[in-house]
Amino acid sequence: MEMEQVNALCEELVKAVTVMMDPSSTQRYRLEALKFCEEFKEKCPICVPCGLRLAEKTQIAIVRHFGLQILEHVVKFRWNNMSRLEKVYLKNSVMELIANGTLNILEEENHIKDVLSRIVVEMIKREWPQHWPDMLMELDTLSRQGETQRELVMFILLRELQASWGYRETLSQKDQKIKKLIFRGAQANCRVSIAALNTLAGYIDWVSVNHITAENCKLLEILCLLLNEQELQLGAAECLLIAVSRKGKLEDRKPLMILFGDVAMHYILSAAQTADGGGLVEKHYLFLKRLCQVLCALGNQLCALLGLDSNIQTPENFGKYLESFLAFTTHPSQFLRSSTQMTWGALFRHEILSRDPLLLAIIPKYLRASMTNLVKMGFPSKTDSPSCEYSRFDFDSDEDFNAFFNSSRAQQGEVMRLVCRLDPKTSFQMAAEWLKYQLSASIDTGPVNSCPTAGTGEGGFCSIFSSSFVQWEAMTFFLESVINQMFRTLEKEEVPVNDGIELLQMVLNFEMKDPLILSCVLTNVSALFPFVTYKPEFLPQVFSKLFSSVTFETVEESKAPRTRAVRNVRRHACSSIIKMCRDYPELVLPNFDMLYSHVKQLLSNELLLTQMEKCALMEALVLISNQFKNYERQKLFLEELMAPVVSIWLSEEMCRVLSDVDAFISYVGADLKSCDPAVEDPCGLNRARMSFCVYSILGVMKRTCWPSDLEEAKAGGFVVGYTPSGNPIFRNPCTEQILKLLDNLLALVRTHNTLYTPEMLAKMTEPFTKALDMLESEKTAILGLPQPLLELNDHPVYKTILERMQRFFSTLYENCFHILGKAGPSMQQDFYTVEDLATQLLGSAFVNLNNIPDFRLRSVLHILSKHYEALVSPILGPLFTYLHMRLSQKWQVITQRSQLCGEDEIVEDNPESQEMLEEQLVRMLTREVMDLITACCVSKKTADHNTTPAADGDDEEMMATEVTPSSVAELTDLGKCLMKHEDVCTALLITAFNSLTWKDTLSCQRTTTQLCWPLLKQVMTGTLLADAVTWLFTSVLKGLQMHGQHDGCMASLVHLAFQIYEALRPRYLEIRAVMEQIPEIQKDSLDQFDCKLLNPPLQRAPDKRRKDHFKRLIAGCIGKPLGEQFRKEVHIKNLPSLFKKAKPMLETEVLDSEGGGLATIFEP
Repeated sequence: MEMEQVNALCEELVKAVTVMMDPSSTQRYRLEALKFCEEFKEKCPICVPCGLRLAEKTQIAIVRHFGLQILEHVVKFRWNNMSRLEKVYLKNSVMELIANGTLNILEEENHIKDVLSRIVVEMIKREWPQHWPDMLMELDTLSRQGETQRELVMFILLRELQASWGYRETLSQKDQKIKKLIFRGAQANCRVSIAALNTLAGYIDWVSVNHITAENCKLLEILCLLLNEQELQLGAAECLLIAVSRKGKLEDRKPLMILFGDVAMHYILSAAQTADGGGLVEKHYLFLKRLCQVLCALGNQLCALLGLDSNIQTPENFGKYLESFLAFTTHPSQFLRSSTQMTWGALFRHEILSRDPLLLAIIPKYLRASMTNLVKMGFPSKTDSPSCEYSRFDFDSDEDFNAFFNSSRAQQGEVMRLVCRLDPKTSFQMAAEWLKYQLSASIDTGPVNSCPTAGTGEGGFCSIFSSSFVQWEAMTFFLESVINQMFRTLEKEEVPVNDGIELLQMVLNFEMKDPLILSCVLTNVSALFPFVTYKPEFLPQVFSKLFSSVTFETVEESKAPRTRAVRNVRRHACSSIIKMCRDYPELVLPNFDMLYSHVKQLLSNELLLTQMEKCALMEALVLISNQFKNYERQKLFLEELMAPVVSIWLSEEMCRVLSDVDAFISYVGADLKSCDPAVEDPCGLNRARMSFCVYSILGVMKRTCWPSDLEEAKAGGFVVGYTPSGNPIFRNPCTEQILKLLDNLLALVRTHNTLYTPEMLAKMTEPFTKALDMLESEKTAILGLPQPLLELNDHPVYKTILERMQRFFSTLYENCFHILGKAGPSMQQDFYTVEDLATQLLGSAFVNLNNIPDFRLRSVLHILSKHYEALVSPILGPLFTYLHMRLSQKWQVITQRSQLCGEDEIVEDNPESQEMLEEQLVRMLTREVMDLITACCVSKKTADHNTTPAADGDDEEMMATEVTPSSVAELTDLGKCLMKHEDVCTALLITAFNSLTWKDTLSCQRTTTQLCWPLLKQVMTGTLLADAVTWLFTSVLKGLQMHGQHDGCMASLVHLAFQIYEALRPRYLEIRAVMEQIPEIQKDSLDQFDCKLLNPPLQRAPDKRRKDHFKRLIAGCIGKPLGEQFRKEVHIKNLPSLFKKAKPMLETEVLDSEGGGLATIFEP
């Protein structure tokens, strides 16, 4: 009867599987078939015979696979309820399937082999070794039966390792048997050998090193031999890489040095040459990558062992190793070149090897290779280099290649600095030769239309792909890396001053009109500038070169807008001047008058420079003026320098414009109707003047400072008194000038905020209605989209008047708040004692916050979080209350949107959607708010484990892998002051604890670790309402439900919940009621925890143990990843302890009573 039932069910199951796998089946039929199959697996009592019938090799592959899936399901979910005989029957049947129920090794489907090995591994996990002691022997017997079985045994061993990390100690005791099985697999045909190597790779990572190095490293020798077998070389290289990368005791790793021997090195090098000799074949290229990694790991092992063990000497074949390693560094593949850099760094940094003559001899060759490797060629979309073909294997796009190359070049620069430290003269000589060659070489812009996306530049100038530019760029990077390190390495008298000055003279005399090349030339001027400290007479020539570049134009007197490349040159020159004045102010000071007159001449022409360029030159002058070290002299200079700014900023017209919104809109041209937005810009000069004033105020405030030496500050008149604690009180020479401009600046901020009101936006005409919108570049950055690789260097920076207007508003707003942010640290008491400062700020910076978009509000908060610790509750109280209200509304909208239409739909349908942008902005705003609260309220102390004696259990706590908040976080004086105001205190607590339930993991992590406990601890000493305590604790548990899937958040939230419960449970019974509502909580365990908590005289367990107990209690509310939420749990019963020795008498009794014991269940 049962046989008929099995046959009937199997027929139904075959039909169902066929329907599911048939592409022509309708969705309805497929779902019905799936439901039938799943219900069968869950409920049918005769799953095993049905599964075995379906798994017979006479069935088609998809039916066999389903039959084996049934058996796997039975083992995973029904094993604990099966009788001993049923288990034995199933085990024997599966082993019989392996022995006789599979097709030939070359015919059998891989997915059949996979599921068959999984079934055996699931049984092993539940019964081995205690109840199945002969498992390895059975597998050994199977492996002798034939190649098919041998391959399956390899799969079983590998899957056993992957599934049983907890059994490693057990597996390691069986190493010899497992090793024999694997070696037998390796000696079989190619298919089994590949499986054996894959299995070996799984074990070789963790087994005792003795097995790897046994019999004079026979295993390593075999692997080296296999490197020359084309079908097996990749698997062998994987195994070799894992073996050579082993960490652990140095004593155990010493035998690995045998790979530096003649035989091993010969096999490695010959395999590399063979693989590279046949052109680019993907399989061979992958093998080369592994071989390169093997050599890297070998070099790292040598660095680790040499010097720490007196028995280890520099290998005899070290020179051969270096030559072969250099071959990978000069390979066309950018990936292979980059892979070698870290190991080169380790070699050049090593205390002993860095002095080795062989390594020193290879330095010129390495530098020569670097000269080639630094040239940015090999874009996958191009064909102008042998690297391109390899890049098409390694990179999906030019953007990917560009990001990788930039990272690799930075790494290579670090290695070159190490090389220069070892041999500075050779490095400098090669850099000098390369620079001279580039100065004499003709400019090759490349073929016209060589890059349709980048262009070749107007007037036949270089593009970023042009041969000349990539060579200049690489040479510049090389020279910069070498010169900087050379000055740090050589003694002053050893510096090749004459050679350096000669190079500088050549660069200064080099005339170039191509903007991309000229930008490289300016970098070379900056790199060579340290030589001027030896010959100050060259300083005027340097500045002459830089000033000519500040006013650089490709076409003189051109009315056309400047291109991006031209703007970059001018900015580069300004930055170089600032850098020299910042780093060498004493050197530049004697030339101050010359510089000042030159800058005044440039500033006199309003159209010659952009506002940013004017401000940059002013900043350079201010930096030098700091060297006056005389308050009155510097103050007079700043007064003269700022006179044009004061004249414009305090003029009657500007005062009216800054305080009247209508006048402001008209002044900047946002209400113009008749002009062609692509050409005309009648109000551009007005905007330029306003920007110039704001740039100048910020630049002067940012760069002006008093002497760092207290004695010099006192002598120069910068010290005006001392605090009660004895600290000096300084005055800033720019204070008087800045404070007279402050009222109008606050008026501008107020006016700018008011622009966002609907009635003011309505007064702006097309296209300027979008002038206050976010820039496209900002959107791209916020959404995390890749930046475009190729800037159009020959195109104008801004194509339309709207783009210029957008940038104007964005920069103006940012700079205003930077000024307010810098004002406190710069002018200190002179700023904070301004009359009614708090009222003025509330009436300007915080006007119309409801209408200000999130991306603008971030600017306000970012500045406040850094600089406004001294402005107390008049500003921060109302601000925190408002911010909490705003964020709560925003997150409520996001939550509702997620519930109505799944979040995944938004992301997948349109990653650049407005909803996605808004949500990301709310996240960023939330982080800014939390940073602001943290900056104002919490002191940034770190735990000092060295000075605090460890309490009981502290060692356990420190060994825990969980990330727990610092217990020393304390409120600042400002934080305590704010928490005394009930409305502010409420806003802070609600904002902090509410943020735990918002969908932003980073914000939750920061708030949990830095903010929640210090705020709560401050109010715990008072009287907290029971409802408030319940809400606070519930918020943390809700946070766990939302973010529990992230380990870092989960650890922090569990710690916070634990702190709150331990601190408040004795006073508030209501918190216990919250705990009782947690799903699946064990009441008796909770009672036990409470009993110990409420009775301090009882012996308390260490903190770690109490926290683990608490974590188990609240496990029901800890969120899981989506992939695990609906997964059926697998329960594996604990086997009897393997290592616990029972008393002989009891063992005899057990054996007698069990009739041979459980170990006989799986006897073959």
